[in-house]
Amino acid sequence: MASNRIGRINDEIRRELSDILRTVKDPRVSQAMVTITHVDTTSDLRYARIYVTALDRTGEKDLMRGLKSAAGFLRRELGSRLNLRYTPELQFMSDDSIAHGAHILDLLSHVQPPNPANADIVLPDED
Repeated sequence: MASNRIGRINDEIRRELSDILRTVKDPRVSQAMVTITHVDTTSDLRYARIYVTALDRTGEKDLMRGLKSAAGFLRRELGSRLNLRYTPELQFMSDDSIAHGAHILDLLSHVQPPNPANADIVLPDED
């Protein structure tokens, strides 16, 4: 039952942080198109890993520095919006799963369908 609670807390943190990120005045964060892909909170609610991805991958290092710099502000705002005993310490991680998924999709789009003329060819068994 606790995992369901952590899942709800993760969703709520993701939703609130997405809203709070729009108010950050740091140009490294405000000028980047940031998407929070996943939040992973420890069971004691002390730490939360926030996985983010940016539309422009060239300025990702600056974005991560900006998010680390704004972590205190984001934590304070998150604490005022959520009704939790502990507001987790935010750790921002770069997430490349979207780029990886696009690469896999590109590979799959280049796969050729099997040729029905070669269907009667039997491969030898390896013993």
